[in-house]
Amino acid sequence: MPHTIQISVRPLVEYVFRSGSITSGFRTATSLTEGTRAHQQVQRDYGENDQKEVQLEAEIPYEDLLFVVEGRCDGLIQENERIMIDEIKSTSGDLGEITEHTYPVHWAQAKMYAYMYAKLHEIPTMAVRLTYFQVPSGERKQFVQEWSFAQLESFVFEVVAAYAPYANLLREHGERRDRSIRELKFPFPAYREGQRKLAGAVYKSIGEGRRLFAKAPTGIGKTISTLFPSVKAIGEGLLSRIFYLTAKTITRTTAEEAMARMERQGLCMHTVTLTAKDKICFSEAEGCSQMGCAFSEGYYDRINDAILDLLSNETLITRPVVEEYARKHTVCPFEFSLDAAYAADAVICDYNYVFDPRVSFKRMPEDVKKRSVLLIDEAHNLVDRARGMFSAELNKSAFLELQRAYKESNPGLYNTAKRVNNRFKVLRKVSEEEERIVGSQQPEMMVELLEDFSLQAEAELMTGKSGDEADALLECYFAVQGYLRISKLYDDRFVTYAEMSGSEVFLKLFCLDPSYLLQQAGKNYRSSVFFSATLMPLGYYRDMLGGEEEDYSLSIPSPFSSEQLDVRILPLSTRFKDRERNSEAIVRMLSALVQEKPVNTLIFLPSYPYMQDIHEAFARMNPEARTLLQGHGMSEEEREAFLNAFQADAEDPLIGFAVMGGIFSEGIDLKGERLSSVVVIGVGLPQLSFENDIIKDYFDRTGKRGYDYAYVYPGMNKVLQAGGRLIRSEQDSGTLTLVDDRFLNRQYGMLLPEEWRHYRRI
Repeated sequence: MPHTIQISVRPLVEYVFRSGSITSGFRTATSLTEGTRAHQQVQRDYGENDQKEVQLEAEIPYEDLLFVVEGRCDGLIQENERIMIDEIKSTSGDLGEITEHTYPVHWAQAKMYAYMYAKLHEIPTMAVRLTYFQVPSGERKQFVQEWSFAQLESFVFEVVAAYAPYANLLREHGERRDRSIRELKFPFPAYREGQRKLAGAVYKSIGEGRRLFAKAPTGIGKTISTLFPSVKAIGEGLLSRIFYLTAKTITRTTAEEAMARMERQGLCMHTVTLTAKDKICFSEAEGCSQMGCAFSEGYYDRINDAILDLLSNETLITRPVVEEYARKHTVCPFEFSLDAAYAADAVICDYNYVFDPRVSFKRMPEDVKKRSVLLIDEAHNLVDRARGMFSAELNKSAFLELQRAYKESNPGLYNTAKRVNNRFKVLRKVSEEEERIVGSQQPEMMVELLEDFSLQAEAELMTGKSGDEADALLECYFAVQGYLRISKLYDDRFVTYAEMSGSEVFLKLFCLDPSYLLQQAGKNYRSSVFFSATLMPLGYYRDMLGGEEEDYSLSIPSPFSSEQLDVRILPLSTRFKDRERNSEAIVRMLSALVQEKPVNTLIFLPSYPYMQDIHEAFARMNPEARTLLQGHGMSEEEREAFLNAFQADAEDPLIGFAVMGGIFSEGIDLKGERLSSVVVIGVGLPQLSFENDIIKDYFDRTGKRGYDYAYVYPGMNKVLQAGGRLIRSEQDSGTLTLVDDRFLNRQYGMLLPEEWRHYRRI
């Protein structure tokens, strides 16, 4: 019995016919914005017997494969006795540069449709028309060719023959994968307390297609408890793909280690880790420029061989593996990892690949998403990240710079940049003496001006010119595209504000409540699992992450005994106005603590300046103490050196100072005597700010506790994360000291984990 390959026309022909170099990607943005409009304008001229958006399907046997190919042609034209397929493509480039032979992939797509229609209706000859539509002018250019059914059939068999090696590789891998999953056992001798419960809840949520919000304590093994049942669900046919989403590199490493552990137990799965472009790029020059880059030029001529080689020989495809094969085949490592991810069984990546409308997987078919699970690690981070992803900002000076740069060389671009700049001037004039203005409606006129600018910018970028002006234009163009995308999501969960600073004007579409957009993004997937040790209060996170009534919640108590953790509270105010007055008492407490407990200690403070002040005072009082201070903007090597300094067998204990909510307050794993004492100074409240106050006011208006939503809950999460660095396993024990009088208030005390509530006051 032949193996069935279900595939759409477009990915099939793009795989076979893609060629050439990577471009900077600006061409796609306008087609997304204007493509539908272009199709509609062309289709408006169709005759009454013509059809548009015609769904087609065909079965194409090839050796022991059966290709079930489906697609939708733009137009089916009846022209006298002739039937013609019309394929419409929009462009903002010069139509004069497009010839009949410029885009073989467009002919391939149209010929596939022609074959499918001819086969279904037994038509001996078909015509194919490519219609190129120039935006914004509306000018068209058309090419027509005619083929017999025999020619079309021969062409189609060549296409599937070229795709077959890749299809066979995926088929053989799928069979090996499913066998290995059936035989896979939990990769530890036994489940830890709470682990089986979490794994069971994840599997149940996947099976029922629900969302799960899980608060699971540090140290129970959340990563394997979510990945293992998801892998099993692939073996049961419930899923085809896992997306493991994280906010930090260190948690990505934990997921890789979990997959590697299952591999050692016999699992065979393709797992790809995506690394940010600026980190993995081979170019030594700042910023990614495809011009003159050997890894970008001719990329699509080499990528199919590179993917086949990679998937034939590797399963755990981490950054070093991507880099090795990218160099071997001379392909851009970032784009290579993305192409590999589309073929993978599991993808480990940042949140933005799924949730950010400017970055998310554009080519991921909807049917694949419907058979995928999102495992969202450290999900407490997603609230703020989502606000950023669903917000957009522009500034006046960028358009003024372009207005000046293109005054002589491009009048169209000059005029649109000038009109946008003038609109910014109007905003500044309206504000008069105010520092900022806020409104619930987005400025529609600005959106129209930006759309005009975008089309002119794209036409200029397509000329391929390079230099500082082109770089500035490209940067501004991408910012405008981001703004336009967010403008389409705008509703009563947003505000628009303009901020003035001298001659500069900033305009921002600010997302106050990302819950609805997160919910909508997640609905494309079979199931979503939001998990964290600090997903509390659980009701707040369910609300902010788009939870609905039918979704599941799970709260697992800590498996560690109260004897493992000595919790102390020093009720001294750390409010900004009291810091100087109370700093000496805090330093005396720290000095007494390290004398009483001469162990490796991490002290978390709410800001860099406060951390530096306390560190300096502590060092003066304890000149012999070995201390380490978190720096601003530390590189990965510096971060690693900081953590490696905490050794269990060190002669003298190390006293580290770090910022709450920073790189060392979550995701790090210092087990045993590497870390035996943690001090958290302050309740972690975000600084009073204009944006946080807008968030507070919004939630007050919607009947929720605005101050808690904007300040208290995000702040206490930092406290919980910092304190969670201490007990990482059943063997760990240590001292946790909380410094702030507010910890004794009911409002804050009820947010402390159960295992912290047996504190003693010092």
